[in-house]
Amino acid sequence: VTVPRNPARVIALAPSITEIVYALNQQHRLVGVTRYSDYPAAAQSLPQVGSYVQLNLEKIASLTPDLCIAVKDGNPLKVIQRMEALNIPVYAVDPRDFTAIGVTINEIGSLLGAKARADDINGEMAARIARVQSRIEGKKTRPRVFFQIGVSPIVAPGTDTFIHELIEMAGGENATAGPTPYPRVSREQVLTLAPEVVIITSMARLETFEKVKQEWQRWTQLPAVRTGRIHLVNSDLYDRASPRLVEGLEQLAELIHPSAEAGDP
Repeated sequence: VTVPRNPARVIALAPSITEIVYALNQQHRLVGVTRYSDYPAAAQSLPQVGSYVQLNLEKIASLTPDLCIAVKDGNPLKVIQRMEALNIPVYAVDPRDFTAIGVTINEIGSLLGAKARADDINGEMAARIARVQSRIEGKKTRPRVFFQIGVSPIVAPGTDTFIHELIEMAGGENATAGPTPYPRVSREQVLTLAPEVVIITSMARLETFEKVKQEWQRWTQLPAVRTGRIHLVNSDLYDRASPRLVEGLEQLAELIHPSAEAGDP
């Protein structure tokens, strides 16, 4: 794809792209974002062009962008092709793991004239990952973690997901590892898995979070219930391919291997 040098009117076609543009201090270029682009808070005041899976082509065209940044895993290919037919330049990124996130930050940094800032972000992320790995190095156990996504139905992460990678990097064992990216599981299956840590995340309201937590606490045969290790977390820190994923890793490592554990400083 041919993209203009120094693009002045940029549309981010996913919340993660919006976060990266802000992290690069290039938000002055943004003229449009997708629904749920709520971080940082200032992004909420920008024109919205639909959700990242249901893009509003007319709205995009009306904003006369000279560059749209898309994600291969999510943005519908047919809409992207129609944008290109209208001579709207589209650059697609594919951040599917931590390594790819670093590549994506570099790519967007190069597109927006912020390569030095991209290098700084990647350097900071690498340092924070190294600190987590150093803290959990030598741990004798890898607690089984059940990571609940959504409320009804109950969905959990398989192996080929950000969350699985985060659990492994944080010193845990993903209880629902397997070939299906996001399998649906029953409550009975969770009881059979006997997780030692339960993490609940959802885009639902906090009241729903608390209700789900209370429901799990009824099942006293779960190791996580007996030890009080059921936790509620912000989903945005675990499912957006942005620099904040490192914050999710740090939080998860603390939940799986609390600093107060015997032997920790």
